[in-house]
Amino acid sequence: MVIAIDPVPPLGGHPLAMLLVQVALLLLVATLLGRLAARCSLPAIVGELLTGIVLGPSLLGHTLPQVSEWLFPEVPTQAHLLDAVGQLGVLLLVGITGLHMDTGLIRKRATTAVRVSLPGFVIPLGLGITAGSLLPASLLAEGSDRKVFALFIGIAMCVSAIPVIAKTLMDLGMLHRNVGQLILISGTVDDVLGWFGLSVVTAMATSGLNAGSLVRSAGLLLLFLAGAALIGRPLVHRAMRKTARSDDPGVTLGVAVTLVIAFSAATHAIGFEGVFGALVAGILIRGAGKDVLTRLAPLRTFVVAVLAPLFFATAGLRMDLTALADPAVLLTAVILLVIAIVGKFVGAFIGAWSSGLNRWEAIALGAGMNARGVVEVIVAMVGLRLGVLSTAMYTVIVLIAVVTSLMGPPILRRAVDRIELTADEELRRSDLRSTLHKDDLRPVEQP
Repeated sequence: MVIAIDPVPPLGGHPLAMLLVQVALLLLVATLLGRLAARCSLPAIVGELLTGIVLGPSLLGHTLPQVSEWLFPEVPTQAHLLDAVGQLGVLLLVGITGLHMDTGLIRKRATTAVRVSLPGFVIPLGLGITAGSLLPASLLAEGSDRKVFALFIGIAMCVSAIPVIAKTLMDLGMLHRNVGQLILISGTVDDVLGWFGLSVVTAMATSGLNAGSLVRSAGLLLLFLAGAALIGRPLVHRAMRKTARSDDPGVTLGVAVTLVIAFSAATHAIGFEGVFGALVAGILIRGAGKDVLTRLAPLRTFVVAVLAPLFFATAGLRMDLTALADPAVLLTAVILLVIAIVGKFVGAFIGAWSSGLNRWEAIALGAGMNARGVVEVIVAMVGLRLGVLSTAMYTVIVLIAVVTSLMGPPILRRAVDRIELTADEELRRSDLRSTLHKDDLRPVEQP
């Protein structure tokens, strides 16, 4: 028996036209404000998030509500279309972040990196969970579970962002310094732990919080990681190296994007956040060799210049700074900001001090690890999408991401200036300068 299925009706002209208008406007303003932020020696993410604040409920929606309603109507279909564009951007951005995670370097200095990163992860995590458990119920999203909410706050407090750290070290000329490399390695460990934690909390938010779901989530995640290491790794390496022999560099780009999206779909299918799969895919692609990474430079440029700004602009649209007029929300923002800064700084300082580093090296590690940037914005977006975070709490967490990314560089510069330059670091600086001139593989320039 043949069952007739009606074709899916095409997307209407008006929703498609509005999507194109939204994308064009957001990208234009995000590019301009991102460049303006860079000229002011600020991370580009500040200008890109400011795009959503200017065009969203914080400013345009408050001053010209009719214009705001026309540009960004509260229609689920329209909002989902824009979200889809932003999600594609963030998956590829996280995949590119994975390309810059040097697992070999992590293995060489694993002991020191773990000593530094674990206290800097566990202390703010515990403080964030405690704060999330004590915050007023009015700040929770309707229907959200208090325990899952507290875990989300904890994850938001303890993450670090490799893209921000790498860009900051490059801007300050510190990639050749021992402390700079240790910051990058420790930040990588924190980054991986953060994505892992976000995936686990996401699974809890979707399947419930109980012992059975925890065991199931842990089992599925371990199974995915084992499959990625034992099966995915050789297949990815073989596929990517084969594309590198092609005369058409577009083949390499197409296969890389396919792998990032496929791994994201796999982790999403087993109940975890798709960005974790994108990160794993990026790490595996990195192992395919330098020729593959060189061919992926155009993809990195496109994602950083187009898709990432669109994602951050849409993230800013969800912020409502007028919520800070509420004393409870403002007080919460101050408390969580203090927890985020002090918890991460003290944790990294303790880890560095216990590893035999001097005071200024410990301060440099605390300042460098405090940058949260893109990772915390993604955590906030996930919490908002899952209904765990309210708009007010989402606004607070994104503000923390911006503030911590702004405060790190000046403190880091002041501390490193007081650390004596060694002969090995001088030699490494010469090698690094030569490499940067010959090699297009630079850290992601998106804080």
